[in-house]
Amino acid sequence: MTPKTLTEPRTGPVVTSQAAPVRLIDAAGRPVAAPDDYPEPTHERLLSAYAHMVAGRRLDAQATALAKQGRLGVYPSSLGQEACQVGAALVLRESDWLFPTYRDTVAVISRGVDPVEALTLMRGSRHCGYDPVRHRTAPQCTPLATHAPHAVGLAHGMRLQGRADVVALVLLGDGATCEGDFHEALNLAAVLSAPVVFLIQNNRYAISTGADRLSATSSLSGKGVAHGVPSVEVDGNDVAAVLSVLDRAVGAARAGHGPCLVEAHTYRMAPHTNADDPSRYRDSAEEEQWREQDPIARLDRFLRSRAVLTDDLAREHRDRADERAADLRSRIAAELPVDPMSVFDHVYRHPPAPLQEQRAALRAELDEGEPRT
Repeated sequence: MTPKTLTEPRTGPVVTSQAAPVRLIDAAGRPVAAPDDYPEPTHERLLSAYAHMVAGRRLDAQATALAKQGRLGVYPSSLGQEACQVGAALVLRESDWLFPTYRDTVAVISRGVDPVEALTLMRGSRHCGYDPVRHRTAPQCTPLATHAPHAVGLAHGMRLQGRADVVALVLLGDGATCEGDFHEALNLAAVLSAPVVFLIQNNRYAISTGADRLSATSSLSGKGVAHGVPSVEVDGNDVAAVLSVLDRAVGAARAGHGPCLVEAHTYRMAPHTNADDPSRYRDSAEEEQWREQDPIARLDRFLRSRAVLTDDLAREHRDRADERAADLRSRIAAELPVDPMSVFDHVYRHPPAPLQEQRAALRAELDEGEPRT
């Protein structure tokens, strides 16, 4: 296998006029001349992103360890994708909505959700451990792209209610762009001019299927163009660029200019899940090339060059992250209370008669103390 780079010439159909992904900080932490459309975020904002990324990576590592110990049923790591995860969370207002996938636990936590609640799904305890309405964060979606039409519907529905300032941001993987739900969502968003931003985290692999076997187009952003959705590519390991590009996309959607698609070029450094062996479909040379583009190390070098980050401050962020990981480790051991009646909740606003009958039957069995045979 030949390692691929972010800057090598593209082959295949030309679908956008963009010569290369937007980048503001290179892999060595050096600033790149910023395009007029994408200004460099403030140092204060980048330092906040750094803190979230350090915490996110530490919690991701802790969740991976919990899965190996059998304390989580499964865990899909986002190691290496922190710039996308944190960038997506930080560009949104409290009133906006985030629609995450199963791999976006760091984004969910960065949105303010308790890590224990965020991992409830991975424990197999509930479909969702947090209140989606309170956090304006939809349940993490395991089926590919099925949440994308939901995001379009929510954004359009908010606008019908007079809440045109609400934006929905959908997180997707590269594999999701081959699903019908993805294309239906793009088409509907374009037709309705819905305030939705689609963020594709192109991490090069749909489980074990490489990008070159996934789609014939050289750019996944071209799929947005095909539906009439403005699309842009960004270096997904450069959090400064991710923030700047998403700022513009979210701002345009909020201003009534319709949807936007952002393809972020990144890399999944860890296995697909704790049950995966990536050595079966990619080599160490490719992994090492992307390790050199690590998003946290890149931002660390940049902030130090600007005298924004010091050894003491970096240590402080690491210590806080360790404390959060220790807290997660201790609290996730507690068994969740299970109410059998809750299976009937959050399904129908007005349950149909058969479901009400089943609910009454279960209630009677529980009151009797023994299930009927």
